Amino acid sequence: MPDIRIVLVGSKFEGNVGAVARSMANFNLSELYLVEPCMIGDDAYRRAKHGACILEKAVTADSIEEATRDCFLIAGTSGITTKGDRNYTRMPVPVREFAQNVSGYGEKIAIIFGREDLGLFQEELNRCDILINIPTGDDYPVLNLSHAATLVMYELFCTENVTRRPEPADRKEKDYMFGFFDDLTDAVGYPKHRREETSVMFRRMMGRSIPTKYEYNTIMGIFGDASKIIKNGKKWE
Repeated sequence: MPDIRIVLVGSKFEGNVGAVARSMANFNLSELYLVEPCMIGDDAYRRAKHGACILEKAVTADSIEEATRDCFLIAGTSGITTKGDRNYTRMPVPVREFAQNVSGYGEKIAIIFGREDLGLFQEELNRCDILINIPTGDDYPVLNLSHAATLVMYELFCTENVTRRPEPADRKEKDYMFGFFDDLTDAVGYPKHRREETSVMFRRMMGRSIPTKYEYNTIMGIFGDASKIIKNGKKWE
């Protein structure tokens, strides 16, 4: 099973936080980060049961960036999906498929859950490498926070004995690659008003595929060489 960090953003009800901690204990997870949470009191500890120690060690952060700074992959969750190829900011991967794709990786992965009423804001979703979703009925697709977290943890737990896959690129290498991509859009004169959304689309595409370290390094080399050649007006040697 990958090294999982559960991140709760803007939780409004301490009972939900406690219930998430309890489920974490059920599935052998211990790393809980709370971004701008509600007050954590007796109700949270009652709901946590044997997960109370997870609550005690939970880290409070001021932002998603702070809570995920050392994570290899950032997976956001959303109960709302938008159909259509152009709506990539709301095109999630089913949680079972995600769990299978990351099985065997040893890098730290952050799973982010949003507010009970509003979920994750668009700018927060844009920070995520990938979005995951729990398939539900169309009439009422939004799950309770603790229920959704439990289902995601269950799917990840079920892949625990999968053979380790080739090593993925680390976070620093991924950031370099995204930087090269931005340099390339600048070098070719890509329209400025479209660069941000295209950059998010590229991040999501790479997040869904989770390439190996070798694949990342190959892409990074091509992007780096291409941007230099275009800017200097030289031919590829």
